[in-house]
Amino acid sequence: MTRATRCTLALALATTTALAAGTLARAQTPARYGLGRPATPDEIRARDIDVMPDGRGLPQGRGTVAEGAAVYAAKCASCHGANGEGASAERLVGRNDGDSFAFATNPKLVRTVGSYWPYASTLFDYTQRAMPFQRPGTLTPNETYGLVAYLLFQNGIVKEDAVMDQATLPKVVMPAHGKFVVDDRKGGRTVK
Repeated sequence: MTRATRCTLALALATTTALAAGTLARAQTPARYGLGRPATPDEIRARDIDVMPDGRGLPQGRGTVAEGAAVYAAKCASCHGANGEGASAERLVGRNDGDSFAFATNPKLVRTVGSYWPYASTLFDYTQRAMPFQRPGTLTPNETYGLVAYLLFQNGIVKEDAVMDQATLPKVVMPAHGKFVVDDRKGGRTVK
């Protein structure tokens, strides 16, 4: 038997062994591991907390600028600065001259709630889920509505007497609304 034939036979044997081992392993893998249980509809509903740009998903509650200022001072200022100017965490307050949106060509432009966020409902959604940093998800809906009202006021978007709730928040028009390019690809060869 030639050396080439022996190598071919050895490769064929190794391939057959690997395929057989893989088939055997799949046959022994259980469909379920016996861990956990299916989530109940109530458990799914409790975790379904996303808020859409049009306000769908906003919870019951309300908050004023004054209430939000108190919450901000207690739970946000240590990271974002006393007036939202930024500290160990991002700056939240500030607008660019003429509400410029030339972020791609001007790295000096500030990205804040007032200059970059396209929807007030997104601010609510992110704040409700992720803040405060050291205890995310612990803000009540009323605290979150108040914080959003306060930040919108600090950015010159709403008046000092503004009240944010399910009805008023989606009506806030942000300075950056309409400045993002809509991804309207329908699929095909381009992966969306």
